[in-house]
Amino acid sequence: MVESKDAQTQPPCLPGGLVPMEQWEIPEISVHRSLKDGLHHILVQLHMAGDDGAFQSLDDLPDLSDQQRQRFAPEPDFSALAQALAQKIEQNRAESANPRAVALLVAPPFSGVREALARWPLANIAGGAPGEGHCVIAPPQNLLMNEDEAAHWWDAQELTRPWVIPELADFWLRHMSGLALIRELFRRIAAGDAGQGIVGCSSWCWQFWVNYIPDLNLAPSTPAPLDSSLLGAWLAHLSERNSRPPVTARMTHDGRYVLPLDEQIDGEKVKRSGLLRDLAATSRGNGGVALAIWRRALRAEPEEGAEGASPQSTDQSDQNSRKQSRCCWVIPLDQLSLPIMPQSRERSVGFVLHALLLHDGLDETALELVTGISPHQLSHALSRLARAEIIARSEYSGRWHVTALGYPTTRRHLQTWGFPVDAF
Repeated sequence: MVESKDAQTQPPCLPGGLVPMEQWEIPEISVHRSLKDGLHHILVQLHMAGDDGAFQSLDDLPDLSDQQRQRFAPEPDFSALAQALAQKIEQNRAESANPRAVALLVAPPFSGVREALARWPLANIAGGAPGEGHCVIAPPQNLLMNEDEAAHWWDAQELTRPWVIPELADFWLRHMSGLALIRELFRRIAAGDAGQGIVGCSSWCWQFWVNYIPDLNLAPSTPAPLDSSLLGAWLAHLSERNSRPPVTARMTHDGRYVLPLDEQIDGEKVKRSGLLRDLAATSRGNGGVALAIWRRALRAEPEEGAEGASPQSTDQSDQNSRKQSRCCWVIPLDQLSLPIMPQSRERSVGFVLHALLLHDGLDETALELVTGISPHQLSHALSRLARAEIIARSEYSGRWHVTALGYPTTRRHLQTWGFPVDAF
């Protein structure tokens, strides 16, 4: 796997830093894990795997409460990620003999790039004032335009000052009249008429456009893939948010340590689990997917004061509670119940999932437009996928998205069904 030479000096919220897209490689996977995943996928295709192939761990530890989950594995700080990306982009521009006016960041879903770029005006860029001179360009409500309308729309944008587009997938629809905005933007970037900007782009959106316009020469960068060591450091960093002490995570079935990454704990050498290696491979180095799986795999012993806890003095109870609050358990990935793709003889499920990934989420109206599926078929497909936890609808935007937990099986099935997939 290729990592940046100064991986150890990268900010903890961006482990591995940014790498040229062509240097991205999937983390190594153990032969044992690869064979097990491949066999399970074949069984699913042959209808020989049940919808609930997971089994309860022998320890039967309870799932985490929402409060515990936020304590052990909180969501990333996207504002900090925005600052890290800003510093890295400015550093790359300063070190380049011929810096590009528009920097392109291509990343797989759930990488956090979109969320970070949306906070770009608040990022402290190169030591300057937060948001100094930068503006976020939002897409128009109507994406169906001809070439003249697209050119007029871009003329009205403030491209004379530094700008940022959090997600390019929001600017198009896979429809004859839905391509003009991005075509015009790429034309202006190639001609040097787009000013200085930052473009975030989903890897699935990029896969479409780099094939639609093969001569694109934008030299995209991407967050480095998380191998086992980078993933472990990142998960530990997340657990230490708000100045909390490091978390200790051990496997439920054999007690081996997952976190911390230290070779010795309390002066004694510890036996380490291979879970981080398998988690990095299962998620294909995608931090957001790995975090979703990690959060589902975490277990905790009942806290003091919960039903069934033995009575203790208040001081002893508080002391044990504080100690226990930083220790959790992890069930093996084999015992984890993850979303399973519903069986269907119709290709409508594949068309829906592929469209959602190409556009980083769509509502029903847009899905009908880009897939050509009837409202009845679409409603049925969305309902089945939602029940299987493959997709979910945003209460804020009303758009459907593939879930982080459902993404690994979605990508794998789309590839099996013959759909073009991203490079990540």
